[in-house]
Order: sequence, then C-alpha cells, then structure tokens
Amino acid sequence: MIRADKKQKLKRSKSRKDSSTRWLQRQLNDPFVQEARKLGYRARSVFKLQEIDERFGLIRKGMRILDLGAAPGSWSQYAARKGATIVAIDLLPVEPIDGVTILQGDFLDPVMQERLKEELGGPADLVLSDIAPDATGRRIVDRLRAEQVGETVLDFAAEVLRIDGHAFLKLVKGAEHAVMKSAQDRFRSFRPL
Repeated sequence: MIRADKKQKLKRSKSRKDSSTRWLQRQLNDPFVQEARKLGYRARSVFKLQEIDERFGLIRKGMRILDLGAAPGSWSQYAARKGATIVAIDLLPVEPIDGVTILQGDFLDPVMQERLKEELGGPADLVLSDIAPDATGRRIVDRLRAEQVGETVLDFAAEVLRIDGHAFLKLVKGAEHAVMKSAQDRFRSFRPL
C-alpha cells in the first residue's frame, strides 16, 4: 500500500498561475509520485505499466521494445530494468537511460519512423505508446487528434511487430472506441483494459 508522507504546502509565487500552483501541490502530495521517486523512476505512470506487466507478463529479458511518447522515461526505465532493449522517441528531450536508445522528434514523421526501425535493428517484440496530443480544449478536435495518433501507432505497430508481438497503447478518453475498432481489424487478438 502506498501512503502519502506528511502533507506539504507550496509557497505561492507571483510568476506562477494558480492552476500551476495547484498542479505542483498535487504532485508534492501524491503518494504515487513519492513512491516513484523513492524507487528511482521519473514518473508515477510506471505503476500502470508495472500493473499490466505483472498481470500479463508483457515484458521479459531480451525483448526488443519501442517506446513511443517516452518522456519523461519511466516506462523505458522499467523495461530496461527488466533486461529489455529499448528504442524510445518523444518530442520532448528525455534524459539518458542505461540500455535505452533515445530519439527526439515527432513519431508521426515518416523519417523518424524509418530511424526507429533502423535503431531497433529487427522486428519489435512490444510497442508501448503513451502519446497524447496537446489538448486544444475543444472536445471533438481533441478526440479526433487522439484517434489519429492511435491509428498511426497501430499502423506502425503492425509494420514493425514480429508475429505474435504485442502493442500496449494508453489512449486519451474518447479516442478508445475508434482505435479499438481499428485494432480488432488489424490484430489477431485484442484486449481493452
């Protein structure tokens, strides 16, 4: 069980917006953020991947893994600690991680997709994706953009995965139905979680 340590207060700053202050306050007091830091992970999102891995045996030593939308890198850290070889990409810079080749660029760019394939050096055993397009605040636009990203990830996964390989996509709420339909059409088996 993960518990929060003593609740911390954040000093107000004139240069920081109230929403930023609230986000920082939540981060400071989030027990999962604290546990991730204690274990040396960069983000609390590692616990979702760990939960899925423990349930389905997703990541094993010696696997070749693509991590799409990798920043800040906790999923790559987790897979590398399990002995996998990872090629990761994100628009944002990602600090180096032992056992991980990190590319900075737009996964949606076909040139970057070719670089990912080259760096991987063969078929992937697993494609991880935690890509979330920037929100515009307009629900329909955000959903369509998330669907497009999900579809592109599935297209790429179908192209690079070995036979019996796996893909794990974390999707923005609202995009899951179209992407699930597409996954059912392209992959032998499919399981929404």
